[in-house]
Amino acid sequence: MSLGYAEKLSFIEDVGQVGMSEIFDPPPVLQEKIELLGMMIKKSKHLVVFTGAGISTSSGIPDFRGPKGIWTLQREGKPLPEASLPFHRAIPSMTHMALVELEKAGFLKFVISQNIDGLHLRSGIPREKLAELHGNSFMEICPACGVEYLRDFEVETIGLKETSRRCSNVRCGAKLKDTVLDWEDALPPKEMNPAEKHCRTADVVLCLGTSLQITPACNLPLKSLRGGGKIAIVNLQKTPKDKKASLVIHGLVDKVIAGVMEFLNLKIPPFVRIDLLQIVLTQILSADRKYVNWTLRVGSVHGQKAPLPFVKYVEVSFSDRQDLKEATLDKQPFLLKRRTVKAKPVEVTLRLNLSDGCGCSYIQINLPVDYKLSPNSINCDKEVVFQKLRTRALEDPSCGQKAIIERRVMSSPRREVLVYALVTNVIGFGKASKPLEAAFKTNGDLPKREIGFTCWQIPRKRRKHLSHKAKL
Repeated sequence: MSLGYAEKLSFIEDVGQVGMSEIFDPPPVLQEKIELLGMMIKKSKHLVVFTGAGISTSSGIPDFRGPKGIWTLQREGKPLPEASLPFHRAIPSMTHMALVELEKAGFLKFVISQNIDGLHLRSGIPREKLAELHGNSFMEICPACGVEYLRDFEVETIGLKETSRRCSNVRCGAKLKDTVLDWEDALPPKEMNPAEKHCRTADVVLCLGTSLQITPACNLPLKSLRGGGKIAIVNLQKTPKDKKASLVIHGLVDKVIAGVMEFLNLKIPPFVRIDLLQIVLTQILSADRKYVNWTLRVGSVHGQKAPLPFVKYVEVSFSDRQDLKEATLDKQPFLLKRRTVKAKPVEVTLRLNLSDGCGCSYIQINLPVDYKLSPNSINCDKEVVFQKLRTRALEDPSCGQKAIIERRVMSSPRREVLVYALVTNVIGFGKASKPLEAAFKTNGDLPKREIGFTCWQIPRKRRKHLSHKAKL
């Protein structure tokens, strides 16, 4: 979870049992249990997965109650763990992506998450098949019309408070609220009702990386028992619900799920992250009509005051125009003003220098500026563009691909608004090599590189982190 989230929570004395010792099933036992779990999923008619913080630790997000969890260290008076990369750049884990494939293959019917990191949505789980019981740090909701807004930045508040933005529906305009619960907040019926419904219907509820201590959420899996369903738990510590489970696996979540996917003969899909930004070009003729005063703005698609978290600074240069001074924009919103002769078109080169956690250091955009030409407005099907970008990114395993998904042209003042989609991460999860297959035969604290990552493009901040041991 976000360390900021833990700091924003109201104080509470009892956060449950923390710092429990980790248990690792012996390798032969682990393999046998993985096959049993694979068979349970294969035979299931209505599989529900219930997830906790343990599925996101391999994404660089600390948990709460593990040996190095946030609340464990707080209770021991030790410094809090440092996140390996910015919260907004966390990448879905192998387990997140495996769940996406299980859903597409027809096995997985519903996901219930206690996490607020938004990684299930980012990975590709359909919103209608997901209940985020405790909210989403990157989601705002309109209390009046119910529209949800998924952001690329962490929303500044928690506790269902009003934020600084309003609903973009012209018929509404109500102030938005965050969706993350504080201790005293009740679970929202919008999330809780479908979660309960699917648990009652489930013939298998698979609990992944959760201590199953927080009520009432932890009791949801038990609702499957009344209809003859079974519970399977994958966690490194004991849980209060172990005695109710048909199968308990003590092992690294990513390793267990990778084994299950191999048993089911399913491939874990790669993750391609696509981010959006907006470029606004405003042109105004001088009084003598000889010059064009133009303003270039690079900012967020979520509003003029919203941050653009994945861009650190922008370098601006001009092709074949020695008379125009280059610039480095390092303050958001990134804004540049220039004056040029009307008769001379200009090609502006924008070098977007990306933040830590992105898979490439920069992306370049060339932008023609010509007062005589009047570009047409376009509005592409966003999902079609996204799919083409993903395909291109996987054919050439790298990031940096880009495409325009929207262009709006206004005449007074003359303004062109461009929305770009940019590929900022490409992560693949391939089969392990033979040396790594040997590593899979153990059950313990392995380096991240040894749990099946085939990283076509590894975030810069994360490259160092891959050499450290991961606790899933």
